[in-house]
Amino acid sequence: MWSSLLVLCLILPVFFSFFLKYFKTLKNPPFPPGPRGLPIIGNLHQLNNSTLYLQLWQLSKKYGPIFSLKLGLRSAIVVSSPKLAKEIMKDHDLEFCGRPRLLGQQKLSYNGIDIAFCPYNSYWREIRKICVVHLLSSIRVSNFSSIRHFEVKQMIKKISMHASSSKVTNLSDALMSLTTTIICRIAFGRRYEDEGTERSKFHGLLNECEAMMGMFFFSDYIPFLGWIDRITGLRARLEQNFKELDTFYQEVIDEHMDPNRNTPENEDLIDVLLQLKNQRSFSVDLENDHIKAVFMNMLVAATDTTAATTIWAMTLLLKNPRVMKKVQEEIRNLAGEKDFLYEDDIQKLPYFKAVLKETLRLHLPAPLLLQRETNEACILDGYEIPAKTIVYVNAWTIHRDSNSWKYPDEFLPERFLDNTIDFRGQHFEFIPFGAGRRICPGMIMAIASLDLILVNLLRSFDWELPVGMKKEDIDTEVLPGITQHKKNPLCVLAKVRI
Repeated sequence: MWSSLLVLCLILPVFFSFFLKYFKTLKNPPFPPGPRGLPIIGNLHQLNNSTLYLQLWQLSKKYGPIFSLKLGLRSAIVVSSPKLAKEIMKDHDLEFCGRPRLLGQQKLSYNGIDIAFCPYNSYWREIRKICVVHLLSSIRVSNFSSIRHFEVKQMIKKISMHASSSKVTNLSDALMSLTTTIICRIAFGRRYEDEGTERSKFHGLLNECEAMMGMFFFSDYIPFLGWIDRITGLRARLEQNFKELDTFYQEVIDEHMDPNRNTPENEDLIDVLLQLKNQRSFSVDLENDHIKAVFMNMLVAATDTTAATTIWAMTLLLKNPRVMKKVQEEIRNLAGEKDFLYEDDIQKLPYFKAVLKETLRLHLPAPLLLQRETNEACILDGYEIPAKTIVYVNAWTIHRDSNSWKYPDEFLPERFLDNTIDFRGQHFEFIPFGAGRRICPGMIMAIASLDLILVNLLRSFDWELPVGMKKEDIDTEVLPGITQHKKNPLCVLAKVRI
C-alpha cells in the first residue's frame, strides 16, 4: 500500500505538469509547422545558402505559405504569399521590422550603425532620415544625372567599337563596370575603371564583402560551436575583409578632408556626409564609422543590384525576340533622330516601363528580402510568433504566386500595362524593393540608373547571339549570394543601329 502511494505521489506531479502544459497549448496559438530537424542543429543541415530561396519555395509547397524552421538554437519563419507579406510589412510592420544580429553583417556594418542591418530603434530612424533627405532624395538623384549620362555614353562608345569590328561583347562585364563607375563617382567622386590593379582590387573587396554578408557562421546559430568559425578560417577571412574595407573607406575620407584637395564641380555623397558631421545638427553625432557604414551600403547595394537587373533584362529580351522587337520599336519611334534618351523621355515609354517591371518580377535583385526579426511577440495568420524570431519573406515565390499572376513563369510585360501595380511598396504581390519601414531607401537612385542604361542599350544597338548560338542556349543559372547574379556572363553581338 505504501509503495503504491509513493508511486502515486511521484506520478501525480508529472501528470499534473503535463495536464497544465497541454491545456496551455490549447489556449495559446501554436507556432507554425515545419520540417523536423535534428537535435541542436535543427534544419541547418537541410539548407544551402546558395539556393536558399528555391529550397524555401519547395518547402512552402509542402507546408504552406507560412512555416517554421529551426536554425540551430534560433527559431525562424518563412512567408511566401502576398497576404502574409502585407501583414508583416504593413499591418504588423512595427513588430516585424527588426534585424537579427548576424556576425558577418554586423562586423561589416560597424556593429549595425548603417541603414540595412541596423536594429529598429531611434538611431535607425535618425540615420535613415539623414540618408533619405540628404543623400537619396529625388532632388539629389537628379543632381547626379550628368554623371549617369556621361558614363552611359562612354559605355555606348565602347560597345560601338566592338560592334564596328564584329567582336563579341561581354555585356555582364560592361554593365558591372558601368554601375560601379557611376556609384563611385556619385559616392566619392572617383572612378576606378581605368586604373588596372586598383580596379581589380576594388572589385575583389566588394565581391568578398557580399560573400561575407551571406556567409553561414556557427556563432550566429549555435554560439557554443563558434570556435569552428575560427578553425575553418572564416573569422580571419571576415576580419581581413573588414580591415581592407576600413582602410579603403578611411583613405577616401582623408582625401576629402585634405585642405589642398581640388574642389570638385559637384559635391559627392562623402562631401555631404562630412558637412553633416561638422554641422552637429542631428540627435546622432556623426563620426567616421557612421560614414563608413553608410558608405558600405551605397557601394554594395547600388553596384551589384543595378548591374544584375540590367543583365537579366537583356537576357530575357534575347530569349524573347517578340518583346525585344516591340520595346525597341517603342523606344525608336520616340527617339526619332535623337542619339541619346534622357530621364524625361523614358517617362513616355509605357511598354519599356512594363519590361523593366516584368524583369524585376522574375529576377528581383534579392530573391529573399533581407532577414527581419520580431521585436515582440505577435499573432500572424493564427500562429503565435515569439519575439526574436527570424523572418524570411520569400519574394521570389511571391512574385510567382499563381493566385496573383497568370502564367507566372512566363516573361509577359503586357501584364503591367493598363494597371496600377508598382514596386513602391503598396502592392504586396510585387515587392522587389521590399515594403514598409524597411523598404530600400535607394530605390529612386536604382531606377534612375536602370532606366537610363537599359533604354539606351536598346535604342543604340540591334542585339544578336554569337554565331552558332540559339536563344534556347542562353542559360538562366544563378550565382550564390544575397544578390541574384546570372552565373555565366552574357556575351552578345551588338550591331550599331543605322
